[in-house]
Amino acid sequence: MGRVIILMMDSFGIGGAKDAEKFGDLTANTFGHIANLSGGLQIPNLQKLGLAQVAKGACGLYPVLGVQDSPAKITLPSKFGHMSELSVAKDTSSGHWEMAGVPVLKDWGYFPKAYPSFPESLVQEICKRAKIEGILGNKAASGTEIIQELGEEHLKSGKPIFYTSADSNIQIAAHEEKFGLENLYKLCEIAFELAKPYNIARIIARPFLGEKKGEFVRTKNRHDYSVTPPAPTVLDKMKTSGGNVISIGKIADIYANCGITKALKASGLEELWDVTLEEVKTAPNNSIIFTNFVDFDMMWGHRRDVEGYAKGLEYFDKRLPEIEPLLKEDDLVFITADHGCDPSYIGTDHTREQVPVIMFGHKVKEENIGQRQTFADIAQTIAAYFKLEPFKVGKSFL
Repeated sequence: MGRVIILMMDSFGIGGAKDAEKFGDLTANTFGHIANLSGGLQIPNLQKLGLAQVAKGACGLYPVLGVQDSPAKITLPSKFGHMSELSVAKDTSSGHWEMAGVPVLKDWGYFPKAYPSFPESLVQEICKRAKIEGILGNKAASGTEIIQELGEEHLKSGKPIFYTSADSNIQIAAHEEKFGLENLYKLCEIAFELAKPYNIARIIARPFLGEKKGEFVRTKNRHDYSVTPPAPTVLDKMKTSGGNVISIGKIADIYANCGITKALKASGLEELWDVTLEEVKTAPNNSIIFTNFVDFDMMWGHRRDVEGYAKGLEYFDKRLPEIEPLLKEDDLVFITADHGCDPSYIGTDHTREQVPVIMFGHKVKEENIGQRQTFADIAQTIAAYFKLEPFKVGKSFL
């Protein structure tokens, strides 16, 4: 028995969700629109693994990739398909939990986008317990924009910045040095406990640095306080069986540390790739290595940066062949996503889309596995591979 490596490209949707209209995302297509607007993408390795065919299967159109300047360096065979989501939301937690075998079939609680987003009674109780004089923001906002808008006022008043998004969350931004990182974490812990009656999925600590508007930047010390999945995921089952589950990036936060045996922090595509490859070099058999490449969502999707997203895809593709010589004979590598975040679409929120599922390795037999009805097919495949208890949903494509 070898290892499973999951490369989760946060927000890399491929269009074609049958229920997209219900979410206001009828024409959203993260991959297709980035390729078209960029005039082509240099991603020969992803193309070799079947990504263009996956996109065509999901939405009926091939993305405009153009002529590749160099041939693919990755040589391993792949199975490739496109997955629809069963979960009733298009958020981070739902997408991740479903691919781990636990779809979220009940809706989360959400706060309204307009000011004030948060109930006065909740705000007062948080301030009372945290011993702060008040909050700033109290609305739906882009995290990078609201720290520029309110960062200077935060430094003068000491009041933290509260905001939300289309996801089920409260995000709290504060200066990492002036407010203090530990104070921010404690404040988020208080908010997490008090927000439980509202059925909120996550409280997110958003520390930043800088002294004036235009210079504020978020640091990599983000921390998510998440509710636990409603049932054991494939990560839990792997850990219970005596296996290893290695989390890289924000994976441990998303799963509330459930099923994790080793958690490694990393940020930025380069560092995330570096840490992932180091773990692939050393992780023993009977291991899952699970990396969230968050920049696609956080840096480019939500910021509606088509050019940045395109360059990120090309960088990801360039690093992809580095994993091949590190793989053992029985290892499996998955490439997938948790939702869409089309940077050319209206607004700044996630978009309801299908996502790719690509599995490659030395012993994989080349196959187009077509339409998958749930992200949980990944968990079912991993469970079959490691001979774990199967899930109630999903079909293995091992």
